[in-house]
Amino acid sequence: MSETPSGGVQRPLSVWLAGRIGLDAYWTMAERLAWEVSEPSGRPPTLVLYELDPVITIGRLGSRTDVDLTDDELRSRRLEIRFVGRGGGAVLHGPGQVGIALFAKLEDLGFGRYDVGSYLERFETGLEGAVRALRCGAARDSRAHGIFGRTGLLAAVGIAVRRGVVRHGGFLNVQPALELFHRVRTVPVAAAAGMRTMQAAMSSVEADVQRKVRLQDARSALVQHLVDVFGFPQSHIQSGFPVPIRDTGPSHPEFVSRVG
Repeated sequence: MSETPSGGVQRPLSVWLAGRIGLDAYWTMAERLAWEVSEPSGRPPTLVLYELDPVITIGRLGSRTDVDLTDDELRSRRLEIRFVGRGGGAVLHGPGQVGIALFAKLEDLGFGRYDVGSYLERFETGLEGAVRALRCGAARDSRAHGIFGRTGLLAAVGIAVRRGVVRHGGFLNVQPALELFHRVRTVPVAAAAGMRTMQAAMSSVEADVQRKVRLQDARSALVQHLVDVFGFPQSHIQSGFPVPIRDTGPSHPEFVSRVG
């Protein structure tokens, strides 16, 4: 088992193997979970593995120029571009991709309230281990966040931290159709300086290993390695969403809908 973070993790991890969800519903869920874990004696650290409905999100480091699709193409494919309050760049979402969202107080993970760098290091180590468990070569790159394979970026990372509470996480491409991914620059231009062009776009685990990879195997590897690297004493795994998705409200004002 990997070394436990300084101070140790005392609380168990609540794991939810969720299904498909729209971006608005996800964002409302995320706000609620972040609030609940922030409360004294509130919800324990919570990991949600989910699948977003097709959409393109752009984090704080990305821009519209990272998406090589015209407004007409976006409309014809029924794709929206949404600017969201997380780190990272532009990410295309859809079937075959696993969304990884961890909600927790940094102090509950054994880190200082402002020690975001150490948290990111540990989170990416967990993603790297999960990809390697799928018998796929994986490595981090000091020039950009994420997990890279021989065909490109396999896992994008984009978190947000507010008042010592971390939210969101990353996206692992397991088996998506890659046609449109090659037209979205997920590694921002500034961070991609000196990197090969193909490393700026997302590829997939299947493209790297040239064989079928099951989503359930990827989810199992993610749970195992994130539990391991953070040193959780135990994990409780459940199916479904941690909050009633039907109760979610309209779009959260932290992101803006744009096409063009």
